[in-house]
Amino acid sequence: MDLALTIAKSGLEAQHKSIEIISNNLANASTPAYKKSRAVFEDLPYEVIKQPGSATSQETNSTSGFVIGTGTKLVGNTKVYTDGSQTFTGRQLDLAISGRGFLQVELPNGGGFAYTRAGSLTTNDQGQLTLPSGYIVQPPITLPQGYQNLTISKDGVVSATTENSTTSQQLGQIQLADFINPDGLQPIGENLYLETTSSGTATLNNPAANGMGSIYQNFIEGSNVNVVEEMVNLIEAQRSFEVTSKAVSAVDNMMQYLSREA
Repeated sequence: MDLALTIAKSGLEAQHKSIEIISNNLANASTPAYKKSRAVFEDLPYEVIKQPGSATSQETNSTSGFVIGTGTKLVGNTKVYTDGSQTFTGRQLDLAISGRGFLQVELPNGGGFAYTRAGSLTTNDQGQLTLPSGYIVQPPITLPQGYQNLTISKDGVVSATTENSTTSQQLGQIQLADFINPDGLQPIGENLYLETTSSGTATLNNPAANGMGSIYQNFIEGSNVNVVEEMVNLIEAQRSFEVTSKAVSAVDNMMQYLSREA
């Protein structure tokens, strides 16, 4: 009976964590460039009462065994890096990435680099392209005072005219970072990810080259959360939680019955 309760308890804990993941997806359905997460489950080790294939006589072997599972656990959650829908904003410093790649930004106080797909850029007091949080896009690109007709091409070339010239001048080159295993990136909030040993080292390339995505100016990438799909997942997780709780009640009733009969 104790094993049955332990198994049911593992199911309740796993489904509770799954609901937390789904809730976070729903909460970020309107967050620019947010990537939804999916829960990953696996079964726990089995208690072997009778080994499959064990001898039943000198000449025969069992065609099946007797093993009892000990439950389930949530081993992680993976990010789904499909593109979100692009929304036209008309703002010169908005950009969306279509395909692979992340913008690289420098964290303050020697914190290293972080990576994002949220391309609502702005400038600091020195004219450098930054995120709204002030983190500077790498490699740095500085816009001159009084710039006009700013353009960002699909391959990341930033150009503009200045107050002293009507000829468009190239101001810099946006680069995108890519990883062997993007699932290994660590999300830290603010639409940012950190490199880890699991993700591998960032590789920088120009957009629209070497398999990297393209950049679309005047657009923002939306979340890739499908609200209807997440609601279905939420109902399924809730139903699984409720059914597993019924198992706990059933085992409890059986134990009460046995204690009365003892």
